[in-house]
Amino acid sequence: MERLAAWSVHAYTAAGSVLALLMVHLSYDGRVEAVLWLFLVAMVVDGSDGFLARRLRVKEVVPEIDGALLDNIVDYLTYAFAPMVLLWSCGYLPGGAAGGVVACIPLLASCYQFCRSDAKTEDHYFLGFPSYWNVVAFYVIVLELSVATTTAVLLAFAVLVFVPVKYVYPSRTATLWGLNMTLATIWLVLFGLITWQFPDPPLALVVVSLAYPIVYLAESLWLTARTAQRTRGARAALVTGEG
Repeated sequence: MERLAAWSVHAYTAAGSVLALLMVHLSYDGRVEAVLWLFLVAMVVDGSDGFLARRLRVKEVVPEIDGALLDNIVDYLTYAFAPMVLLWSCGYLPGGAAGGVVACIPLLASCYQFCRSDAKTEDHYFLGFPSYWNVVAFYVIVLELSVATTTAVLLAFAVLVFVPVKYVYPSRTATLWGLNMTLATIWLVLFGLITWQFPDPPLALVVVSLAYPIVYLAESLWLTARTAQRTRGARAALVTGEG
């Protein structure tokens, strides 16, 4: 029974690959709203499968399957690959080969990010921008950003993949865990409400939803600075002690 439950969690995670396939297919069919709904489903799956895996001791019960690798494969497809397909196929990127180049840059940056052994730190943070390209694509679409602005935003976040800022891992970072999970849940609800009213969501609702990404970024920068300060303090104390 334990193995069945554990395998069910892996199947739940793996279902994200099917969601990614549907995202790509519907993107080329021009069904943007449907793709946004699939983004939401994929985020719910990604936000809950880790909890289920830990609760059901999946790593112990089915040790022959690398759940972390499976999660990375699915996340790359749903958080990076499919969003770039959506933006490129639906005209949010430059025309011609230039659009392909712009779409490739986040994908290549995310290849690096997903393969880093320290991409998820021991104290449960993401190191570097955690490839939330689905979130970026969502705001590009609902805010109707221009092609030039979209390109600039994608390039900026691609650079941030390589900048060693520790980003909050909402379901695992211990600091302010309750607040982070509450805000993340509210944001998912707002995501659904905005998508439900697409293609004409109220601008006020979209602006309100931006509060969480802003808080998320500010908190991540604050925690990174605090960690760096503590590290410098510890080194200074060690040097003083040695003196």
